[in-house]
Amino acid sequence: MEKSIYSDEYTAFLALLRRVRKSAGLTQVDLASRLGAGASQSFVSKCERGERRIDVVELRAFCRAIGIPFDDFIRRLEGSLDKP
Repeated sequence: MEKSIYSDEYTAFLALLRRVRKSAGLTQVDLASRLGAGASQSFVSKCERGERRIDVVELRAFCRAIGIPFDDFIRRLEGSLDKP
């Protein structure tokens, strides 16, 4: 199992994260504001570019801030990873 942030799977994860944010009509600034606790546009940008790896607890917070159910995000991710 590859643990690099440069894996195809992690790239697909980041692409989905950006897509759901944009589909919700949110900018990085909007998302940072919704994340609260001192989150900044720079933090969101680093996460979306893969400069900062996101753990599962942070992903749950991102999903809540975006307005997508966590399990829906995971299903969509699984669906994109299962495609050849």
